[in-house]
Amino acid sequence: MDKENLEFFNNLLTQWLEELIHHADATVTRMRESEFFSDPLDRASFDSERSFQLRIRDRESALIKKIRNSLADIEDEVYGICKNCGEEISLKRLEARPVAQHCIRCKTVMENRERLTGT
Repeated sequence: MDKENLEFFNNLLTQWLEELIHHADATVTRMRESEFFSDPLDRASFDSERSFQLRIRDRESALIKKIRNSLADIEDEVYGICKNCGEEISLKRLEARPVAQHCIRCKTVMENRERLTGT
């Protein structure tokens, strides 16, 4: 991958990481605010929304880890190289999924194997 593309993905991933961290910080701040409800339905609604937000942040936490791994790969000059076969991951795939660790061929094989084994 050329230097210009690496710089593009580094900037994209860094910006994405900063946005996710900002969302996480905002969620923590909101959750620290005590809410007192006299109506049980209001409390149930609040708890449901909080549970939903926690699930989203949990998924974002996993994404943050993937982004950090991709940024480390850029630094180590191995970004865009499939972890299985060592081939370059296509730019189209990286544009669609900047944290991709596998080329489309290897990822397809992995997904088919998961479907067959159920793992």
